[in-house]
Amino acid sequence: LTHYRPDVVVNCAAFTDVDGAEDAEAGAMRVNDKGAALLAAAAGSVGAKVLYPSSDYVFDGSAREPYVESDFPSPLSAYGRSKLAGETSVAVANPRHFIARSAWLFGLAGKNFVETMLRLAREQSEVLVVSDQVGCPTYTRHLGEAIAVLVEGEEFGIHHLAAGGQCSWYEFAQEIFDQAGVECRVMSGTTEMLARKAPRPPYSALGTERPDAIMLPQWR
Repeated sequence: LTHYRPDVVVNCAAFTDVDGAEDAEAGAMRVNDKGAALLAAAAGSVGAKVLYPSSDYVFDGSAREPYVESDFPSPLSAYGRSKLAGETSVAVANPRHFIARSAWLFGLAGKNFVETMLRLAREQSEVLVVSDQVGCPTYTRHLGEAIAVLVEGEEFGIHHLAAGGQCSWYEFAQEIFDQAGVECRVMSGTTEMLARKAPRPPYSALGTERPDAIMLPQWR
């Protein structure tokens, strides 16, 4: 950073294994909290802004309407705790910070729910998907474009950058198969049935209270 002296640093490093973090919380904290704080401080030392991507999993899912930036976070999982810790540490380390919370990311690179569903549909005639978790599936290109706009400005603080609307994973899977023209039966399940190690918020849709918020397209 001292060599390149950038205007903005976007931190794209993260420990993202939600279930794995339950057994490796210290490791998740090293990346999502301590590492993020070091980077934010280094950016500040050369006068650069810093953007820290965060997650809807900082909330416990007890709400009945979309969370906005000022809502009190209360993460259920080790991953969520590590992201919330990172938010706090970044804010302390560099006053010129953006915290960009997003949700349920999918895109052209890396493992994600869309790729998983399409792969499973090629291998089997039906899939079991939870219907008791609701959020905002967000396309990574839309998020990237929003981040590029955000960092050009000076609206520091927390921003919710997630797709418009909301759905369950079950509804998301149905829409994926409909748009792809794939024949695959989607069966509704519960979070308890899948017995995942990390607890998930049952409702984590993100809204915004910012008057000049950057709005992303609808999730469909």
